[in-house]
Amino acid sequence: MKITPLNSSLPLRNASFDTLVEALEYAAEGETGYNFYDGRGELSSVLSYKDLRLEAKCLAKKLVGLGLKRGARVAIVAETDPTFHRFFFACQYAGFVPVALPAGFQIGARKAYVEQLERMLDTCGADVAVAPESHIGFLKQAVERLDLVKAGTSDEFDTLHESGKKLFPLNADDIAYLQYTSGSTRFPRGVEISQKSVMANLRDISVHGLKITEQDRMVSWLPLYHDMGLVAFVLLPLGSQLSADYLSPRTFGMRPRLWLKLLSQNKGTISSSPPFGYALCAKRLRLTDQDKYDLSSWRVACVGAERIHPEPLRQFAHVLKAANFNPKAFVACYGMAECALAISFEALDVGIKSMQVDKDKMSSEGLVIPVSKVDENTVKALTFVDCGKVLPSFELAIRGDDGSDLPDNQCGRICLRGPSVMTGYFQNPAATEESLSSDGWLDTGDIGYRIGENIVVTARRKDVIIVNGRNIWPHDLEYLAETLPGVRFGNVSAFSFSDEKGSDQVVIVVESREKNPAKIRTLVSELSALMTENFGIVCHLDLVPPRTLPRTSSGKLSRSKAKQDFLARLELFNGGTQVAGGNG
Repeated sequence: MKITPLNSSLPLRNASFDTLVEALEYAAEGETGYNFYDGRGELSSVLSYKDLRLEAKCLAKKLVGLGLKRGARVAIVAETDPTFHRFFFACQYAGFVPVALPAGFQIGARKAYVEQLERMLDTCGADVAVAPESHIGFLKQAVERLDLVKAGTSDEFDTLHESGKKLFPLNADDIAYLQYTSGSTRFPRGVEISQKSVMANLRDISVHGLKITEQDRMVSWLPLYHDMGLVAFVLLPLGSQLSADYLSPRTFGMRPRLWLKLLSQNKGTISSSPPFGYALCAKRLRLTDQDKYDLSSWRVACVGAERIHPEPLRQFAHVLKAANFNPKAFVACYGMAECALAISFEALDVGIKSMQVDKDKMSSEGLVIPVSKVDENTVKALTFVDCGKVLPSFELAIRGDDGSDLPDNQCGRICLRGPSVMTGYFQNPAATEESLSSDGWLDTGDIGYRIGENIVVTARRKDVIIVNGRNIWPHDLEYLAETLPGVRFGNVSAFSFSDEKGSDQVVIVVESREKNPAKIRTLVSELSALMTENFGIVCHLDLVPPRTLPRTSSGKLSRSKAKQDFLARLELFNGGTQVAGGNG
């Protein structure tokens, strides 16, 4: 079994197609495709675009034989294996809408995972659902109270008879897929992405964001049910006729160095990760590991999906300097499922561009005053990363709470309009109306500011902590806590709630392995002093065991769920006394 090669046989087309089926039909004329690696980093499956076209058409005829109506939803538990790709593209040929469901869940959270699957299957109105053998038990439980035509494993669908009916693939105006956001699991929202929207975004990414060439090869460990995993590493390589190599998120979590091994041995040029992925890799690496890798081919290392702190990236680059990793390969980017994927990219070969701004002016007035313009000895600063230039097909506006457009260097709501913006949330008109205006402007729910053509994202609006009229960014509280010995990167969550008197209280939850009471008191004291000194606030500090902070399906910390868990603990401690939710 050999991996698929670089694109050497087809003229490169940078996603210049009307539909995903057209993109696959063209890519199938070449030799590139997808390559899957197991938990040991060994090649386990190869799926060329040529084989994918053949298998997807065959499976499409079997799905049509189930008597489903055009536009029927086919839910796919998205494990990192060829099954997902086969079913996703079978839907494209059959005229059905694929829906990627999460395959990952936290230890001890099986019941919650089944409930999450059930809610997603229900809200998308799934007619068919498929899961790998490892997840079929969960899927069967999730569909017990739902009326599906069929739910089973890939093998069960393979035994179906092919319909003799002609296939009518999804056209340019049809929904290409539903993408669940990584937010609330209790009230999941499926984003409708049309063929036009995703193809427009793929073109923007390929031509303007990554400047893809025939010499590129993509490598990913990202979950396929997340927009970055699906769009950037399933649809983008297909649309640009590139080969892509996969590790599963589970494998990466246990053996992050396999990511580097794969990039090194296959000479990968493009890969991406949220900041926590780079931090995890740096933590597991030893200086003696550098000789094992040659990362000189890695020209684009995208960083996105959550607010970026430069320090973990500096550590990653430092540890891998001798492995020929170029820190200028880092590309800060900004995106969301509601825009298919990407909104902005920093320029290539620049690296991470960070800036320090006056914290008090930002917190009280939303004004961006670079620290270089004031007395650095007396003014405390916040650090933000430039997320680059907005892709050319988007219009960008930074708006105040009254809807007025704000000038450069003024924080406000990030709003966007363009061909990649979603058509809405599936069968959820209230949520759609809340986010999408009648003239096509999307309120992203993010806060940020612009500097010329570039955008800086500061926070999710719902996460901002308000204390005595000041805006406090939870990331800054979290990052400050992580500077203490014994507090690990990515193991802190900050939010606020209103107590029974209606007063806003700031909470910082920290995962800690410490069991010595004296050392725990010292840690709490140091954390409290840090917050008072740097932000002038008194915090409630809550230490919890390792691996108990909740995360989203994409691996990011979930502040909203951490807050729910904290309030539940507080209510139990108070003997059932209710407390309000507040902001945050």
